[in-house]
Amino acid sequence: MFMGEYQHSIDEKGRMIIPAKFREALGEAFVITRGLDQCLFVYPQSEWLILEQKLKALPLMKSDARAFTRFFFSGASECELDKQGRANIPSNLVDHAKLEKDCVVIGVSNRVEIWSKQVWESYANESEQSFNEIAEKLVDFNFDL
Repeated sequence: MFMGEYQHSIDEKGRMIIPAKFREALGEAFVITRGLDQCLFVYPQSEWLILEQKLKALPLMKSDARAFTRFFFSGASECELDKQGRANIPSNLVDHAKLEKDCVVIGVSNRVEIWSKQVWESYANESEQSFNEIAEKLVDFNFDL
């Protein structure tokens, strides 16, 4: 399980140190893809395979399912860590997440997310203000905190 928030930077070549606490769980090779809310999703191979099966099960005849599957898979890239614990993030993904020097790497249960620091701070501030409302809505899903 991935959890926590870490401040890191990305260099001009797209290399970013992955937090040590995440490295073992991600394994030797993992998948980075475009995420929602203008971030990147990072999955260990085992979680990627589960997600892949779920996306394959979506109805091909539904345009929304096709569009989402295209978006998700076309941005995916298998990555490995170098000897310094860095991942080389492809430029199309750097552009998608608007990654610049300062970044935030967070653990979100079965995946890691990589955010631009500026985008993360804006998202976190907005979400924090509506956190109570979101929690109340989750009660409808039989979810207790």
